Amino acid sequence: MSVLDNFDSWKDFLKGRLQQAEESGINHETLTDLAAEVGDYLAESVDAKTPEEEVLKALWSTASEEEQQALASTMIKLVQKHD
Repeated sequence: MSVLDNFDSWKDFLKGRLQQAEESGINHETLTDLAAEVGDYLAESVDAKTPEEEVLKALWSTASEEEQQALASTMIKLVQKHD
């Protein structure tokens, strides 16, 4: 199963990468910028495989750059609180 086959697996994957970045001393603004770059890549290059991914892709594709930064920041918060 790929990371994108399951939304919970994707959140766990993102949480792990976030923890690694934080341990490396990367600040929140840089993390948000990186998350936005990943969002761009996913929206342009990866077909949505779940309803959740379809919603995220639609939101990302219609959002302005500022809104995409807010979405990226929100995803970071989501995975930080995800148990």
